[in-house]
Amino acid sequence: MKKRIAILGSTGSIGTQTLEVVKHNTELFSIEVLTANNNVDLLIKQAIQFQPNCVVISNEKKYNILSEALHNYPIKVYAGKDALAQIVEMNSIDIVLSAIVGYAGLIPTINAIKAKKTIALANKETLVVAGELINNLVQENNVNIIPVDSEHSAIFQCLAGERNNKIEKIILTASGGPFRTSSINFLSRVTKKDALKHPNWNMGAKITIDSATMMNKGFEVIEAKWLFNLKPNQIDVITHPQSIIHSLVQFEDSSIKAQMSMPDMKLPIIYALTYPNRIKTNFERFDFLKYPELTFEKPNTDKFRNLEFAYYAMREGGNMPCILNAANEIVVNAFLNNKIGFLEMSDLIENSLQKIKYISNPLLSDYQQTDFETRKYTESLINKRI
Repeated sequence: MKKRIAILGSTGSIGTQTLEVVKHNTELFSIEVLTANNNVDLLIKQAIQFQPNCVVISNEKKYNILSEALHNYPIKVYAGKDALAQIVEMNSIDIVLSAIVGYAGLIPTINAIKAKKTIALANKETLVVAGELINNLVQENNVNIIPVDSEHSAIFQCLAGERNNKIEKIILTASGGPFRTSSINFLSRVTKKDALKHPNWNMGAKITIDSATMMNKGFEVIEAKWLFNLKPNQIDVITHPQSIIHSLVQFEDSSIKAQMSMPDMKLPIIYALTYPNRIKTNFERFDFLKYPELTFEKPNTDKFRNLEFAYYAMREGGNMPCILNAANEIVVNAFLNNKIGFLEMSDLIENSLQKIKYISNPLLSDYQQTDFETRKYTESLINKRI
C-alpha cells in the first residue's frame, strides 16, 4: 500500500524536495495534504500536479485565490492557522512531514502526535521550544518521530541495530557556513547577500542565515538531546567543511559509527519516508578518490556565539530554549530586512536570554506566553536601533 503523506510547509525547501522524491516514487507514496503559509502560487501548482485530498493556506487573505484556482479540481481548500493545526488529524494520513520553518510548526506537530501519526520531523524548532512536552506526548500516544535533518538522520541511521548498546557521545558535524574562515571585522560588514551563499547546501533563507550564524547547529544540539535522550555533555559539535560525514555516534567501547553521503537533503527525506527500509535511488554516489582529504576543526564560538547560547539554553532547560528560538526568529527576520547587522543578531539574542522571565517547568501555555513576550521584547530592542 502507498504511504499517504501530509506535507506541512510544501512550498519550502524541504517540502519541494519531498515532492521531488514523491514524483519519482509514485508507486510508494501519494500526497494527501499540502500546506503553505503565504506562497499561494506555488501551492496551486503543486496541488494541480499532485492532486491531494486537501490544501491549506495559512494566510487567510489568500484563500479566495487558492479556492478559485482549484475550483475545477476535486481538492478541498482551507485557510487559517486553525485549519492547519486540524488538518493533520485526518484518518487518511499515514505520515506527517513537519517542514514548517520556526515556531509555527509546534501546534500542528503536537496535534499530529495526538492523532497518532508517524512524524517525519524537519521542523527542529518543535523540539527546541518544547522538547520535554513533545517527548511526553510521543510516549503517551506511542508514535514514532523520524528525523529528517541530515545530522539527526545520520545519528538515527547509526543507531539502527544498536538498541542495547550505550551511547558515550554523539558528534554533530557542521559545514561552518560561508564565514568559517572570516574575521570578526569582516563579519561586522556582512550583507544579506553574503550570508545567503551557503557553500554546500540549498536551503531556505531563514535556515541559511541560521547556518551562517551557527544557530542552526545550536538548535540541532538541543534537538539531539530530546531525540536521543542525551545529556548536554554527550553532544559535541565539530566543523567538517566538506559535509560528507553527516554525524557520528561513539559507543562506550570507543567504537565510532558515521553516516556518509554526498550533501543532498533528498536522502534523509526518503529514508524517513521509507523507514525501516531503504530503496534504490539515482542520487550521486560518494567517491573516496575525489575526496582524498576530509578535514575537521573546532567551532569558533568567539565568532559564532549562538552555538554557546544554545548550549546554555539546553543546560538551563525550562523555557530558555523557547526564548532562544523566539529571539532568533525576530533577529533573523530583521537582518533579512536590512534592519540590523550580522553580529547584532547575537547581541540581541543574548539580551533577550537575560531579560525574559525563566520558567523551570513550563506548560504549553507558558511556552506560548514566552514566545509572545520574547518576540515583543526583541522587536522593541530592534526598533530602538533603527
